[in-house]
Amino acid sequence: MALSDPGGQHHQRKASFGGLRTGCHLRERCTKAKAGRILTIRPHHDLQTAARHQAATDPDWQADYRRWRPPVERAVAWLVHHGNRRLRYRGTVKNDTWLHTRAAALNLRRLINLGLTHIDGAWHLAPATT
Repeated sequence: MALSDPGGQHHQRKASFGGLRTGCHLRERCTKAKAGRILTIRPHHDLQTAARHQAATDPDWQADYRRWRPPVERAVAWLVHHGNRRLRYRGTVKNDTWLHTRAAALNLRRLINLGLTHIDGAWHLAPATT
C-alpha cells in the first residue's frame, strides 16, 4: 500500500487497499468490500483536518458559529421557500436576474416587517425597540 503520485483534475493522491489484505486483523475496521478500498487524499487534506480540529475544540470559533449560522440558515430558507430550490430558466443571465430579484423582494419584505414606511416622499425605518 503506497500513495500514488498526484494526478487527476484535483491533483489527488490515492492509496489502494486491495482484496489482498484478507488476513489483516484491522480489515473489518477498514472496509467490508471484497474488492478492498481506495482512499483519496486531496491537496488540502491537512488544511481541512486543521479546520475540523479547530471547529471541534476552539470555543471562540464555536461561539461565532452559533452566532452566525442561524441567521444564514434563515436567509437560505427564505430564499428557497415555495418551490424555489430549482432554477426556473435556462442560462446564467436569466437565473442571475431571478436570484437578484428574489433577494431584493425578500429584503424589501424584511424591511417592511421591521417598520419601513414612506412618509412625505422619504423612506423611514421605525426605531428599534429594546
